[in-house]
Amino acid sequence: MTPPPVPPPVPTPAAGEAAFMAELRRLKAWSGLSYRELERSAATAGETLPYSTAATMLRRDRLPREAVLVAFVVACGLGAEDTLRWVNVRRELAMGVRPLPARVAVPAVRRRRPRLRLAVVGAAAAFAVLAGAGASAIGGGIVQEEQTVEGVRQP
Repeated sequence: MTPPPVPPPVPTPAAGEAAFMAELRRLKAWSGLSYRELERSAATAGETLPYSTAATMLRRDRLPREAVLVAFVVACGLGAEDTLRWVNVRRELAMGVRPLPARVAVPAVRRRRPRLRLAVVGAAAAFAVLAGAGASAIGGGIVQEEQTVEGVRQP
């Protein structure tokens, strides 16, 4: 009796870029193809994947370009649905969409209260300016009235 075939590795966006690249390395191992064979397999599928590009891609922990990823996944023997899954996870990782781990406590967001002190100081300053301007206007008017009255009383 033969064992059931082993399914190909499946990427998860929650794991991050390094884990995604580790899954790509597992995918290459799953395919059983050498880098030269991957190049030929990609060419057969209508994709371009130089063996040196595939080797360099798998040595790094950075996300590959989308076109290189598609060529690699297709060369490894995955179908359209699985290729789309790999591309979608890569896009999520590239955009930085990562759920938080369950153990990380999310700090509560503190809402900033309006700066009451600053508002009070500003209002007091405005009142002082207006009061000073009003007082000088009223005081100037009183002085003028006195001069007029004094001017009338004098012969």
